[in-house]
Amino acid sequence: MKRKKEVTIYDLAKELKYSPSTISRALNNHKSISQKTTKEIQKIAGQLGYRPNSIAASLRNNKSKTIGILIARINRPFIASLISGVEETARKAGYNVIISQSNDKYDNEITNAKALYDSRVSGLVVSLGMETKDTKHFKQFVDQNIPIVFVDRVPAEFNSYRVIIDNYTAGYRATQHLIDQGCKRIAHFAGAQHLNVYKLRKKGYLDALRENNLEVAEDLIIDLETMSFEEGSEATKTLLNLPQPPDGLFSSNDTAAVSAILTAKAKGIKIPEELAIIGFNDDPMASVVEPALSTVSHPAMKMGEISAKRILDHSSKKLASDISEITMLDTEIIVRSSSNKINADQLLEIE
Repeated sequence: MKRKKEVTIYDLAKELKYSPSTISRALNNHKSISQKTTKEIQKIAGQLGYRPNSIAASLRNNKSKTIGILIARINRPFIASLISGVEETARKAGYNVIISQSNDKYDNEITNAKALYDSRVSGLVVSLGMETKDTKHFKQFVDQNIPIVFVDRVPAEFNSYRVIIDNYTAGYRATQHLIDQGCKRIAHFAGAQHLNVYKLRKKGYLDALRENNLEVAEDLIIDLETMSFEEGSEATKTLLNLPQPPDGLFSSNDTAAVSAILTAKAKGIKIPEELAIIGFNDDPMASVVEPALSTVSHPAMKMGEISAKRILDHSSKKLASDISEITMLDTEIIVRSSSNKINADQLLEIE
């Protein structure tokens, strides 16, 4: 089937007997064109199927009214909520979004960053991939004064906007919660330690143990490369096969924590009586697994909203030239059955 010829401003000018410049101004609601003429031109343009060339406009203005989102994995609930926050805020301001995922691969992140840069995005929201240690591929944006907002997984050294949570305090509180439940040997699923989120959660875990005079046992700390369900299962088996298995577990994400619950239950371990577990993120799976997973809230939607607003404010010059602003949001411990040993013990006594 032959493709229909696209209607241009010159076609409209020929049809309506106006100059191309008049057509262009009317389509953009320019004040120099009367309302009557503007309505006439826009009506006929719609009837003929005219579509504005946003790519050409971005080439002229070097802006596309588009926010790029570069994330690790789009299928993670945290990331989905983050994207929703960015998209909702962007749409209200008349902006579109382009979403790109690296699947936690460094080479993919470099390629995707270049593609978004070539698309002339007005700003970029980034949550780094697991493999990313060098962030020089983002320098091209800074050189062109294109604002970057790093969210959650942020680089150690890069002058940019950042939207984060207090991962250290969250890790400390999660571990303290397990201690308060009577746990003495607390294991930890730690993510890649070059990423701020996992490094700080682990530090909070360690400090909570030390301040409560509990042993820091290296065999109870397992670094997971991707924090996947499969890694969580294998790590749980390793922990349960120790001569002295843990009686508590703090996982740096919910995926590995849910995997730990299911793996432990399959081996006949009672949750939380024999192994209390707490995760991180408050993903939907946390409330549907049995027993329900205690976790740390992660305000992903809010982080996305703030990230988009930083870009919009920067583009409209509402923000100063200093782009090193850091926004830190609060978290809270959500206690569910997987870690609530005190209540579980009380129920056993009643029975």
